[in-house]
Amino acid sequence: MSATIDVLHPERPKQILLVASNPSVSEQTGWPIGFWWAELTHPYWEFVERGYEVTIASPDGGSLAPDGFSDPEDESGYSAHDLISLGFKKSPAHAALVDDTTALADVDPATFDAVFLVGGQAPMYTFRGNAAILDLVRAFYEAGKPTAIVCHATCVLLEATKTDGSLIVDGLSWTGFADSEERFADEFVGQKIQPFWIEEEARKLPNTNFLVQSRFKAHAVRDGNLITGQQQYSGAAAARLVIEALGV
Repeated sequence: MSATIDVLHPERPKQILLVASNPSVSEQTGWPIGFWWAELTHPYWEFVERGYEVTIASPDGGSLAPDGFSDPEDESGYSAHDLISLGFKKSPAHAALVDDTTALADVDPATFDAVFLVGGQAPMYTFRGNAAILDLVRAFYEAGKPTAIVCHATCVLLEATKTDGSLIVDGLSWTGFADSEERFADEFVGQKIQPFWIEEEARKLPNTNFLVQSRFKAHAVRDGNLITGQQQYSGAAAARLVIEALGV
């Protein structure tokens, strides 16, 4: 948790729950997979610069691992431009935040003002069908609190329901990793990466509006208290919509 204060309301800084995936292994590629650095660090930066306090959690708690391509020091150079993530990694105090995350079982949603789900390759396996994640999203959404989800973490919205059993995205506009971006990524590595494509599945839903913009450009959508970001370049934009929704 950060040690900053909300300069507008120092008596009670806004509390943000940032949820990232535990490490996993892709059934498609066999790669070790995890969270995407920029989707954690860029929103984190937006929130703490505003004076919010951020708690980083994961379904199981403990140490997290990033997707290799998201590491600004990865030999591929894919994310070498990401200076915010590089700075986060190099700061012992910040690096420690992903080395010992809080387990969702130990989280009380009532103590937080908003939730932000971080994407990456692992959420396609670790968030999809995860009752704890689905319950968390429902709790925040039905409490009227900003509920933000970016990139591949938006796979949860293909099945996240309200208490009445209807999909949260029923009648809403939202975004997530686009088919054009999946196609680019597959071509970049020379094989199919994901077990399914979020946009393709979203367009099968009968009463929802899935919106995408240009490939790998910042794009975030707010519809009520649901906030979504298209991909790794959209984390900061989604965080700013959370700040807008909180009104401070």
